[in-house]
Amino acid sequence: MKIWIRRVVSVLLVIALLLGLQRLVEPKYVTEFKEGGFTAEYYKETMGHEVLMVGDCELYENFSPVTMWQKYGITSYIRGSAQQLTWHSYYLLKEALKRETPDVVVFNVLELIYDEPQREEYNRVTLDRMKWSAEKVGAIRASMTEEEHMLDYIFPLLRYHSRITQLTEEDIEYYAKDTQRTIAGYYMRVDVEPYEEGAWPEEEPEDFTLGDNAMGYLDKIVQLCNDKGIRLLLVKAPSISPIWYDEWEEQIEDYAAENGLDYINFLELVDEIGIDYEEDTYDEGLHMNLSGAEKCADYLGNFLSEEYGLADLREDAATAADWEEKVQFYEEMKAAQYEELEEYGEIVSY
Repeated sequence: MKIWIRRVVSVLLVIALLLGLQRLVEPKYVTEFKEGGFTAEYYKETMGHEVLMVGDCELYENFSPVTMWQKYGITSYIRGSAQQLTWHSYYLLKEALKRETPDVVVFNVLELIYDEPQREEYNRVTLDRMKWSAEKVGAIRASMTEEEHMLDYIFPLLRYHSRITQLTEEDIEYYAKDTQRTIAGYYMRVDVEPYEEGAWPEEEPEDFTLGDNAMGYLDKIVQLCNDKGIRLLLVKAPSISPIWYDEWEEQIEDYAAENGLDYINFLELVDEIGIDYEEDTYDEGLHMNLSGAEKCADYLGNFLSEEYGLADLREDAATAADWEEKVQFYEEMKAAQYEELEEYGEIVSY
């Protein structure tokens, strides 16, 4: 019996050592590639939301949930990550709907132009911090490139073991803790870099047909929402790049009409919203900065309030207390970024 106890204890110690080493070598996504930490932040939410937004950077950098709360009392969260593709959005949404049932889901249509997995790095920033579930397994299978393997996701140590010789202070500092990168999924930037013609050159696609794989996952998102009695709203953010071609616009308009969905193209509302690409972008028109994100959120919040009748929850004490914390963090982050701009001439920590 003592021999078996020693063997079991030895095995447990080895497992603990390997798990500890795995945590050490996994990327922390704090100062580098912050988007890798976005997925996990959703699990810290303790209350449901009237609106869940799923998509790529055209959501998490272009819409401010705090603005929708302050102006309309609408609670929302953005489940987004860098180059989030339609199958990522589907599985993140499916997982989220096990925790809550929002009134509205907002989906950004830009990701539909990608019909196949793109790069392992972008799969990793979305999937590494996703909790293990049937949804995570499905997301991995749908996302892997030909060079990737399921075992590398199940045991990240296999993928990241080479980092043992590349560890930084960040790996030690954040070994057992994490940091907050977003406010309700929104990634803030207050700096300004105006749009310039030709800033983002790109080749025109040979074929504008939205692929069967991406559109098939959009069908699944529609079905998920229909099954739960959730309204699905399609949007196209006002980002200049990638270019949003008329051929894609026509396909989305047709799809929305065929499925009884509303669709808002913010590129067509730039003047109405008051977006100024000289002042409202921090990277030459690719993403909105804080002022642009607040303008987009103001329009979206008004639409959701007026057209969908979403409740104003500012008088609900528990909800207001939860959002007061978010607002406080929002203001602290804003002030800190402006301080960095004044001191260094650029944002260095966010």
